[in-house]
Amino acid sequence: MMNIRTAKFGLGQIVRHRDDAFRGVIVDIDAAYAGPAGETTADQAGQPFYQIYAIGADSGFVVYAAEAMLEADMDLSRLPGDDEARMFRVDARGRMAPRTHQIH
Repeated sequence: MMNIRTAKFGLGQIVRHRDDAFRGVIVDIDAAYAGPAGETTADQAGQPFYQIYAIGADSGFVVYAAEAMLEADMDLSRLPGDDEARMFRVDARGRMAPRTHQIH
């Protein structure tokens, strides 16, 4: 029998890593781990994984994280305007795409 899971977070949503390692914007979602073999643990299997454009002090970087390691960033529903303009293209519907990272 197939186990169907729904992703907890959506594209463009701002999230924070549970260990406060980073916060950022979700730019891609995989239904299950799709990274290099052997780089995930058994307890992370069977859950969605997210590509997150993490916000650094001077620029951004892409992180791949399991859903269990993320939580919604309740402190901020949107990025400050200057961070948003510097790191993202925003379309007329408010969807964000990183300026330095191609998404599909």
